[in-house]
Amino acid sequence: MNVARAASPPGAALPGAIRRILDCYEGESAATRRNLVRLLSHGRLGGSGRLLILPVDQGVEHGPARSFAINPAAYDPHYHFQLAIDAGFSAFAAPLGILSAGTDTFAGQIPTILKLNAANSLAVAHDQAVVAGVDDAVRLDCAAVGFTLYPGSDAFVDQAEELRLVARDARAAGLPLLVWSYPRGGMLSKTGETALDVVAYAAHLAVEMGAHIVKVKLPSEHIEQEAARDVYAGGNWSDPAVRVRHVVEAAFAGRRLVLFSGGASRDTQSLLGDARAIREGGGSGSIVGRNSFQRPRADALAMLGEIVRIYAAANSTRSTPATRN
Repeated sequence: MNVARAASPPGAALPGAIRRILDCYEGESAATRRNLVRLLSHGRLGGSGRLLILPVDQGVEHGPARSFAINPAAYDPHYHFQLAIDAGFSAFAAPLGILSAGTDTFAGQIPTILKLNAANSLAVAHDQAVVAGVDDAVRLDCAAVGFTLYPGSDAFVDQAEELRLVARDARAAGLPLLVWSYPRGGMLSKTGETALDVVAYAAHLAVEMGAHIVKVKLPSEHIEQEAARDVYAGGNWSDPAVRVRHVVEAAFAGRRLVLFSGGASRDTQSLLGDARAIREGGGSGSIVGRNSFQRPRADALAMLGEIVRIYAAANSTRSTPATRN
C-alpha cells in the first residue's frame, strides 16, 4: 500500500452511505479510513455501503482437489482475480501465495485483502498458524488484512494474543482488519457453531478485539448456551432477517461492518434467499467463495449479478446508527 496516497482524510464528496459508515469508525487514522473507502467504493456495489468479497483460501483449508477439481480452471490464481474483477466484487481476499501470483498482472484492478493465518484439514486442532504479516500486505498494496478467530477453541487465548499484534500492526500501516469469527471446539456442539447466540457472541468478540469488519456464518434459530436461553425465550427467531439484525446489533449496534459467509456450495435460490435476509436484516454484505468459483464461470457471473441486484435494491431497514430511530 502507498501510505502517502492513503494519508489524506476522505473528502466530503463521498456518497452518504460511506460517510455514515466512516462516522462510526472513531479514533482511526486517515489512512485506515481511506482504505475503508477504497473497499466501499469499488465494484458494482461501490458507494452503496455494502460489500461483496471473493475469498479463495479453500485450497489451504480443505485441499486443492476438494476446492478446485470441480472447475479445473480454478487451480490458476489468475482465474480468481479475473472472476472477481468481471463479477464486480468489492475486493478479493486470499493467502499470500495466491495474491503474490497475480499482484503484478492485476495491479490496481481490484482491492485485495491478505489473509494472514491459515489452517488445514489434515490437522485436528481448531487453530490457525500465522503465515504472513502486515508487511506482506503493504508490499502487495493490499487494502486490508484478514485473520480467522475460533471462539470456543482451546487455542482461543493464543489466537486472541496473535490478533492483538495483528491489529496493532494493521493500524500502524493504515490497513483495516477483517476478522473471520468462526466458533468451534471447546464445549460447542456442531449445531452450536451456527447457533444464534453463539454467532452473535462471535461477532461481538471480533469487534471488541479491534476488527473493523467481521465475517460470520448465517445463524440458525438454535440457542446453544444454557445460560442464554432465558434471554432469547419468547423471541420470534424464525425469520432469518431478524436473526441477521440481532447479529448486527451485537457488532456495536451496527457501528461495524458485518459480512456473512456464503458457506458450502448450494443452489442459487438458497444463496439469493440468504442475500435478501442479509439485506433486510441490515447486514453489510456477503463473502462468497466456493459458491462462486465452483460453478461454471458463466453461471457464477449470472448468480453474482443477481446478488448484486438484491443488495443494490432500495432498502429502508439498513441497521446502522445513522439510520435507526
